[in-house]
Amino acid sequence: MNEIRPILEQHLTAIFTNDVDAYHATTVPELSLYEWHVTPHRIDGWPFHDFMMSEASRDNTAGLALDPHPSDGAPGKETRVHFELANYREQVYAGAAICSYTLLISRGSESGVRVFSYNESRVFIKHDDVWKVVHVHKSPSWKAPFQPPK
Repeated sequence: MNEIRPILEQHLTAIFTNDVDAYHATTVPELSLYEWHVTPHRIDGWPFHDFMMSEASRDNTAGLALDPHPSDGAPGKETRVHFELANYREQVYAGAAICSYTLLISRGSESGVRVFSYNESRVFIKHDDVWKVVHVHKSPSWKAPFQPPK
C-alpha cells in the first residue's frame, strides 16, 4: 500500500538537508508547485528551489528551505529538524501516484522546540521506471478565512 512513501521521505529529507542532487533525483525539472507561505502564485521548475536550498545550506543563513517560519536562532546556529507525515494517504494509479498528508515539522534550537504543520499533496509519475515528484500543493493546516485579511 505505501509504495511511494519511502521515496517521498527521501525527497523531503533532501529538501531538509539542502541536498540539491538528491532533490533533482526525486523530481522532474519542470515540476510545478503552489507554496502558500512563499508566494500566492505557481512556481515552476528547479531554479527557485535550487537557490533556496543553496542559500539555506550557507553558514550565515538561519532558515530552512521547507520552513515557512524563519529560524529562532541567529545565522550559523544549529537547528535540528524532525518531520512526520500525519494522516498519510497514498493513491496509486498505473504510472501516477498522489500522496496527501499533514506535514508536521518539529524544530529544535537554542530557544526550544517548536512544532508547526501544513497540508500537502505531492503528485508522482513513474519516469523511466523511477517515481518522481511532478507537482506539489501546500495549504495552511488551520481554518483559513474565505477572503484574505484587509
